Amino acid sequence: MLLSLFGRSLLTLLDFSPEEIRYLLKLSNKVKAEAKKGKIFKRFSGKTLALLFEKRSTRTRCAFETAFGEEGGHPVFLSTADIHLGEKEAIEDTARVLGRMFSAIQFRGFKQETAETLAKHSGVPVYNGLTDLYHPTQALADFLTLEEAFGNVKEKTLCYVGDGRNNVARSLMIISAKLGTHFTVVTPPELFPDDELRKKISPLAAASGSVITVTPDINAIKGADAIYTDVWISMGEEDKREERLKLLSPYQVNKTMMEKTGKSGSIFLHCLPAIKGEEVTADVIDGPQSRAWDQAENRKHTIKAVMLATLTKI
Repeated sequence: MLLSLFGRSLLTLLDFSPEEIRYLLKLSNKVKAEAKKGKIFKRFSGKTLALLFEKRSTRTRCAFETAFGEEGGHPVFLSTADIHLGEKEAIEDTARVLGRMFSAIQFRGFKQETAETLAKHSGVPVYNGLTDLYHPTQALADFLTLEEAFGNVKEKTLCYVGDGRNNVARSLMIISAKLGTHFTVVTPPELFPDDELRKKISPLAAASGSVITVTPDINAIKGADAIYTDVWISMGEEDKREERLKLLSPYQVNKTMMEKTGKSGSIFLHCLPAIKGEEVTADVIDGPQSRAWDQAENRKHTIKAVMLATLTKI
């Protein structure tokens, strides 16, 4: 029986099996190869996509708009200045209306509950472009990048350095546990991932052979195949800037830290935007070990794959 994700929403990778995630990555490779060959299709012809943005975006917005538009679909951007999301109008009512007008909805904002409510009441696929809890499309792009660098990601070691509670670290922990990648979070104790998520991850990691480690010890990056970091101050937490700078300054990814892996083939990953001189130095992110720009491009290919899988019967 062929695997089908038709009609599904992507709210968190916790909802997807390892086989389904591998299917999305395989499809991502296919659409990327098509793009490199200049092949043009119209697989979204006659379809429409609502893009709801509470938070600003470069890569997520551009990836969704170009991926959908190039396939002949019509994306419509809607910011909080354009609609009354959860203010004048209940989110449930917005979902019902958009579901009658659009083929799918992308939501990028604060509360995970908003994405879930949209999915529950719209009747069409909803894609989580980022919430405070999860960033699944980013994790898919990250793992496509890892596969391009190393082939099979099973038993490779990915090390995230920085704010261990944020949506990127959480999503990387999930996909690593599902696919058998060893994942280490190096972060101050104050920023450890929450226990609830770690409990959910534990049986997934046991099933795949993934080893999940959370530690404040920077030396834990020894042996890592990839070092990953993100901005220290997430959107909505700007008032904590001084506190975070003080807490995370020892965790800056620089040449010295990259050398601690002990592997000349280790790569550097960043979901962008990057604050050069804070979480990473310019010589690392702009250097030969960096795959940050591949990740940025791969947002488009993985997002197109997700939409193809859920909106068409390919």
